[in-house]
Parts: sequence; C-alpha cells; structure tokens
Amino acid sequence: MSEELTLAPRHLSGTQKSAILMLLLGEDEAADLLKHMGPREVQNLGQAMYSVADVDQDTVNVVLDEFILAAREQTSLGLGTGPYVKNVFVKALGEEKAGSVLGRMSSSAPQKGIEILDWMDARSIAATISMEHPQVIAAVLCHLEPGLAAEVLQLLPEEMQPDMMLRVATLDSIQPDALAELERVMQKQIKTNAAVRSATAGGTTTAARIMNYVRGGADRRIIEQLTTLNENIGQSIQDQMFVFENLLALDDRSMQTLLRSVDNTLLVAALKGSDERMRTKMFAAMSQRAAQSVQDEIESRGPMKVSEVQDAQKRILAIARQLGESGAIMLGGSGDDYV
Repeated sequence: MSEELTLAPRHLSGTQKSAILMLLLGEDEAADLLKHMGPREVQNLGQAMYSVADVDQDTVNVVLDEFILAAREQTSLGLGTGPYVKNVFVKALGEEKAGSVLGRMSSSAPQKGIEILDWMDARSIAATISMEHPQVIAAVLCHLEPGLAAEVLQLLPEEMQPDMMLRVATLDSIQPDALAELERVMQKQIKTNAAVRSATAGGTTTAARIMNYVRGGADRRIIEQLTTLNENIGQSIQDQMFVFENLLALDDRSMQTLLRSVDNTLLVAALKGSDERMRTKMFAAMSQRAAQSVQDEIESRGPMKVSEVQDAQKRILAIARQLGESGAIMLGGSGDDYV
C-alpha cells in the first residue's frame, strides 16, 4: 500500500476520493458518470482508480461518510480492479476509445514526462515543441486528443503544417528512441524517471481526426499543400475526414439544400448501399411524393457494384463540401461530428 493512501482522507485529492466512490459503484452506474466527463477528466479519474485500489477500509468508510454514500456492499476494491476499470471504460467510451485511454494509463506508476502535455494548453505545448525535430512534433500530435492537437498544429508555422500531417499520417508507431526523445523534451517541464516503451500511434485515420478540428480555412490549405507533397496520403486523409455517414448529422435545412443539388439517379445509387438510418434521414427532408419515388427506384434497381455505390456517395460528398465552403449548408467540426 502506498504511503500516501495510509494517511487521513483529508490528504487525499478530490480526484482520489472520486475514484474511491467510482469503484464502489456498479459498472453501469460508473460508466454513466464517465459519459458526462471530458477526455482529460476521464483519463485523470481512471488513473486515480488504479492508484487507490489498495486503499484501507477505514479510509473508504470516512470517504463514504463524507459523501453520504452507503453502497459499501458494491465495492470492487481489492476484487480485481483491472477488469472492473476496463469494463467501466468500455461501457462508457466504446471498445476503441477505451482501449486508447486505458493504454495511456495502464501503468499505475507516477505520470510520465510526456503525460504532462495533457495538462498544458495548446500555446504552451506549441512553444515547447516548435524547435524540436519534426518527427518528435508529429509524435506529440499523435499523443494529444485530436481537438488539442489541431489547436497546436495551427499554432505552428504555416509552412510546417502540411509536413506535420504527412508525418502523422505515415507514423505507424512511436519507437522507443522517439519516446526517449519525447521524454527528453518534457524534462524541460518536469523531472521524471519514466520507463520508455514502444507505443502505437499515427496513420491517416489519426491525421484525419486531427484535421477535422482545424478551422478557419486552414484545413483546406493544409490538405491542398499536403496533397502536393503526397497525393495518395492527402486524398486518403480527405476521404476519412468526411464520409457519407457524416451526412446523418446534417440539420434538416442543410439536408434539404443538399438534396436539391443532387440528381435523383445519383441519389438512388448512393442510397442503394446505405443503411436504413441514412434513407430515413434523407426521406424526411423530401416531400412524401419525392421520397416514395426514390424508394421505388431503389427497390426496382438491380444489384450494383460496391464501387459504383461508393463512387455515387463520394460525388454527393463532393457536392456537400462545395455547399459547405460556400456557406449554403453547415458542416461542423471542433469537437463534434458534422452538424
């Protein structure tokens, strides 16, 4: 048991007390609470949940009294904290995101140097890494949440930005030597004796997630310049930034505007390979007669190649991008999907 946790509850931080209470809840209840927290809060609380796993019962009792809770029989303390925390995070965040968060905090050791980045604002991070090797900067962008990474990217010199996204897109993993360099950079901020290990990061999906948060026209400029550097990667990132399913989040007015610009033949082909949610969304933006007509055409049309459906969907997305750039419809970002 760590020395800190044998002290009186007044020496526990608010996060540690919250972690104790979370471990006393059932997995579903704890997962519901996590859904209302931000990414940094989730990671910080999750790390605390590991750190208080061996807290003594007297401390638990005092914390319970302090928060007026009487759910002691549901405690998971000392009963295999690891599986409990994993299940809670999977239920709250989904398998993929939970895996990413748990991967960062699976060690209950003190914070690594690189993890101090999660507590810094974008301007401070940019100032810290701007003079470092481009590959180190790319590794930092991969480590950060996409929204924060986008802020940092936009604070870097414009001429660096396309190259940074190219490096992020082609960075399959952060090797130990790169992590060691990252730790060296962060030693400027804190003193740490962190262990260094390999970590998975990067790829065009990561680059696309970061770019989805870049606003003010910088996204288009960076993509254009990136495509000049590497056409295939630039196109891959652009394709993943905005996919057909994103149209589900368009408001009704924007959907109506989009559909007025799409030929019925193209729409039928695109909807032939879409799920019921997309059809319902688009039909709701049409008149009853128009919706029935499109539905009849979909049902009467014979089998189509997947490539033909995908091509139709891409052409509709291209129209949506044009309408978004002109301000005719709302295409979102910065924390949400397209709205």
